[in-house]
Amino acid sequence: MIIADMLGPDTLVPLAVFAIPIVAIVGGITAGIVKQLGRQRLIELAQQERIAAIQRGIDPSQLPPLPIDSSTDTIGMSTERSDLHRAQGFLTGGIITLAVGIGLGLMLNFLADREDHVWAVGFIPAFVGIGLLISAAIVWPRGTRR
Repeated sequence: MIIADMLGPDTLVPLAVFAIPIVAIVGGITAGIVKQLGRQRLIELAQQERIAAIQRGIDPSQLPPLPIDSSTDTIGMSTERSDLHRAQGFLTGGIITLAVGIGLGLMLNFLADREDHVWAVGFIPAFVGIGLLISAAIVWPRGTRR
């Protein structure tokens, strides 16, 4: 009887509301770790294959390149290109987050009563977006076009 009272809808709804973001965050982190471990293992196997081929006397220039995705990895990039890649990521994230903050503030302004100031919640992502845009301006490589 006591357990049935504890697991009523008044208890389960708040628990489920907080469990959804926790599961999403843990799942995202786990997926990132698994992806990185898989990439690392693939590169290790390719390197072992190259070493074995070189030991058998095959010319290294005839071997295929290592399986590194240059669109997401900065391995093999010059320092300037890596900085540019990072700055562009900050710029993209900043624009998107700023737009989300403005949109959220406008949406809450139209949905709420005029006496409530819930629209100010939009300031949080908007300021995060502004911070990302400032970060992009700071880390942008000197001498490159913006």
